[in-house]
Amino acid sequence: MIKVGILGSTGYAGAELTRLLASHPEVEIEFLDSRSYEDKEYLSIYPNLNKFLSQKCVRVDVESDNYLKSIDIMFCALPHGLSQRAVHRGLSLDIGVVDLSADFRLTDPQTYEEWYKTPHQGVEDLKKAVYGLCEIYRDKIKGSQLVANPGCYPTSIILALYPLLKENLVDLGTIIIDSKSGVSGAGRNLSDIALYGQCNENVRAYGIGSHRHTPEIEQEISFASNQQVTVQFTPHLIPMTRGILSTIYFKNRKHVSEVELEEIYAGYYGKEYFIRSLERGSLPQTKSVSGSNFCEIGFKVDERTGHIVLVSAIDNLIKGAAGQAVQNMNIMMGYEESLGLKQTPIWP
Repeated sequence: MIKVGILGSTGYAGAELTRLLASHPEVEIEFLDSRSYEDKEYLSIYPNLNKFLSQKCVRVDVESDNYLKSIDIMFCALPHGLSQRAVHRGLSLDIGVVDLSADFRLTDPQTYEEWYKTPHQGVEDLKKAVYGLCEIYRDKIKGSQLVANPGCYPTSIILALYPLLKENLVDLGTIIIDSKSGVSGAGRNLSDIALYGQCNENVRAYGIGSHRHTPEIEQEISFASNQQVTVQFTPHLIPMTRGILSTIYFKNRKHVSEVELEEIYAGYYGKEYFIRSLERGSLPQTKSVSGSNFCEIGFKVDERTGHIVLVSAIDNLIKGAAGQAVQNMNIMMGYEESLGLKQTPIWP
């Protein structure tokens, strides 16, 4: 049994972490940190956890508080820019850290500063971070003290593209990515785009050419293909609570068939519990992974245009955030990777 603490426990990602960890057989939640709800019953914020926990929110001062000294794993579910001090403190205490912010995902601090418009104060700690896309970096995660949990859009995109990048089947200059996300991806803070009257019965593109997940996507695609890659990425907000569907288009540079694609995905992901590589003729949908840690991947070869079209679906709050964080913790601690994460998707 290990003890864990969650910084930023009352945001959507923090709440999903709390929900998953509350029923994890090898975990005891030591504290639930919140600046907004200090000393309030957690159940007054998230009543769905009634009978699963009975803790109050506490405000953790990472520099002077003794809370950190009593835990084995710290989850940082804080906004970007706020994790760096907490991560540094956790590492100094030999605590394992899973950071759900963007602060340690990008290997180049200058790229981080360019896209996030804030200085990076944890450059030395950044050198210790492992990008926590479990199915690709599992071996590195096993020996890491600091894991940077991937973003939701990048998770859906990189997992779909990775096998074909490694097989040199992607025309790298033609990649176009269209992703659609439920409004929970905008977080709990009040924002204009998440107001019911403006997101209901409405679909909108945003962040074209400027979304902060773009350099993360390009970084990992470049690593997989061993050359610098630039992509066209357009995210959309759609009127549902949770889920991401990503559609990825590129030239079929070696004219592979759907039979060959099916064999390639089976070779890369056939033994991966959390990846469902669909058979020819089937395409992912968000409902089929909602409430779960699964990623579904499908494909279509468009003979008329000479393109391959990939489609992937994840739950943005689970495989795109909290579920993958727990998966990373399991790997770090030597547990079965799926422990505490075998919830079936919710349908309908």
